[in-house]
Formats: sequence, C-alpha cells, structure tokens
Amino acid sequence: MAGARPEQAALTKGNDRSKTEQTRAVIEGMVDGLNDHRINDIGEFFSKSFRWIGNTGCGKKNGLLEFQDNWQRPFQAAFSDKICVDEARLFDGEWSSAFGRQEAIHSGDFMGVAATGKRVEIRYMDFWKVVDGKIVDNWVMVDFPHVLAQLGVDVFNGEGWEKYDRGEAKAPGPE
Repeated sequence: MAGARPEQAALTKGNDRSKTEQTRAVIEGMVDGLNDHRINDIGEFFSKSFRWIGNTGCGKKNGLLEFQDNWQRPFQAAFSDKICVDEARLFDGEWSSAFGRQEAIHSGDFMGVAATGKRVEIRYMDFWKVVDGKIVDNWVMVDFPHVLAQLGVDVFNGEGWEKYDRGEAKAPGPE
C-alpha cells in the first residue's frame, strides 16, 4: 500500500487495562442472564443508551429498550429452549470478545420461515466495551445464513464460496 496508512485500532487506544476483571464479571454475568432468558432485568449489564451493532440481517439497536423489544423478544419467540455456549472468550481491560454457538429449537417464525421444530445451531461472534460496569457497545456477527441453511433455505442460491472448498479446513501446522 503506497502513501499514508489508515489509522488502526482507534477504539481501543484508551483501553484501561486495569478494568479487565470488572469487564470479565460483567460479561460472564450477562451471558448467564441470557442463558436464564432474562429480558426485563437485563439492564443490570447494559447501559440504557448502549449500542448493539449487528451484521446485515440482524440490524442495529440503539439503547436497551430497542435491544429488548427488537432483538431479545423476537429472537426468543423464534428460538425456544435456547442455550448460549461461548467457545472462547478474551478479556483485555474494558474490552471483551467471544465466539460460540447458541443451540435452540426453531419454534416460531424466523425470516419468513414458519416454525419447524428443528434443533438449530446459531453461530456468533461478539465484541463488547464495558464502561463503569455496564456494556456500552456490542458489535455482533450472527451467522443467519447457517441458521437458514439448517431450515432448508440457501440464501446464496448455490453460489456460496463453499463451492471452492476442497473439504474440511485443516488446522495450521506441519503437514
């Protein structure tokens, strides 16, 4: 790349690393709250004005009320018996991230697909910023194409780049 470089990692420049354990406690409590299917009192973990920034198909929620009404309630209506399993978590100061899966029953309408009763896996990645003991920002990637594929819908119409795959991805290392 010729010329000036773009600024990198602007959001983490002022990260207060002394807050790591406080961030850990907030995130671990919040995930437990989600697994307990808490909605009305989930504000224990989120600031009232927090931002939930999702990928296409998930949308963006500004504030706790939008998150509760426009994410949590519709999600729980579409997917019952839901459990969240973080497969990995990282904590660094005011920041945390995780990836994992939710396992649930497709028990209500989801993106135009009527309830099938199928057990599905919902893969995700999250990044959170915690300030003064509350989540103020949450960047989210939820793999809705994977969920829809489990329900018999191919959003890529056979043109997904899996067609270039030659089998399962291999872990890095010597061959």
